[in-house]
Amino acid sequence: MNYFTKKRVVLFLLFVFPLICFLILSTGQNNFTKLPVLTNNLIDVSEISDKKTLTFKENVSVVCFLGEDISKSKTRLLNLNEKIYKKFLDFKQFQIIAIYPKEKEAEVEKLKTEIGAFTDMQKWIFVPSEKELIQVFFKSFSTDIILDNYSSSKAFIIDKNGNLRGRTDDKDIANGKLYGYNMNAVAELKDKLKDDINVLYYEYYAAFKDKNKNKADRKEVGI
Repeated sequence: MNYFTKKRVVLFLLFVFPLICFLILSTGQNNFTKLPVLTNNLIDVSEISDKKTLTFKENVSVVCFLGEDISKSKTRLLNLNEKIYKKFLDFKQFQIIAIYPKEKEAEVEKLKTEIGAFTDMQKWIFVPSEKELIQVFFKSFSTDIILDNYSSSKAFIIDKNGNLRGRTDDKDIANGKLYGYNMNAVAELKDKLKDDINVLYYEYYAAFKDKNKNKADRKEVGI
């Protein structure tokens, strides 16, 4: 008797195979949903800002460096605003932090007005700082990227513990390590930065669910 009849194969593909896939993904979920930590314990942004309430702690932050030529950074910020900021504006504890030298405040104010003409700016945070502090702050990221006149074309993901997140197996980089995301490349913002922020939020969501489940389990057994 031929056990693998057409009918049985169809039933297997429709019902059993999807269930097996689901169980595999469920049991290995943590392996697929964590965004690698590339650098631990960065200098907190509060250390270089006059706003001491501003912090990385308990926030998902995207950090960028505007440098001395603010006009050069304009297109980058507009790309970041359209492809990332507007997508995550309604997410809790999300912020974009743009750091620049203090003497460029007038130009930054003009840039903020241009972006704010069609954007709710509540989670855009512009941080003026001393050049020396910017350099020391960026050095704590421990990347292979160099600031050019206190500017970078890269945007960086900082997690709720003040760690730099990114990729360790990026196919477009020789050593696989993606420290920052190119703001000049719309495709990279959409296909990499956006996806990785989603992964980080899912990581926190999964941890929150596990924590609540453990609390419920302990309550059930009277611990």
